[in-house]
Amino acid sequence: MAHCVGHRVDAEDVTGEAFERALRYRQTFDSRKGEPIAWMLGIARNCVYDAMLQDRPKLTQPDPVAKADVEEEIVSRVTLEEALATLSAQDRELIALRYGSDLSPREIAKLLDRRRNAIDVALSRARGRLAVALEAASSSGGNPKTQGEVVARLSGDV
Repeated sequence: MAHCVGHRVDAEDVTGEAFERALRYRQTFDSRKGEPIAWMLGIARNCVYDAMLQDRPKLTQPDPVAKADVEEEIVSRVTLEEALATLSAQDRELIALRYGSDLSPREIAKLLDRRRNAIDVALSRARGRLAVALEAASSSGGNPKTQGEVVARLSGDV
């Protein structure tokens, strides 16, 4: 959930809240309406929305990074966050579900109650808009090496 909330500590809080709600409302799960994972992801998504609505102070320290080049990692994260911020909420959600939660387009379609083809098209368009945003950041002084790697990874996913 860190990809949705922004910081590891906040993501841990939201994850805890999601599991707490799932446990509290477990009797409301109806297997006729879908798989347990879809139910749980719906709860998690609602917790993320609730967290975004709260006026929480943002952490000023970056997450601990195990890489040797911390500066490059920070620049790439900031650049990616800025590029993601230019996307619509729907595009960000699709990117987060596909790459942050590692769900397949079929799983996303089931979760969002949409057709698989519609998800494939929406993901493709969202990746295109993200690539444009990353290229714009690259031309304005971002980190082209990392952005190129992100664009290549996103473009290669079908």
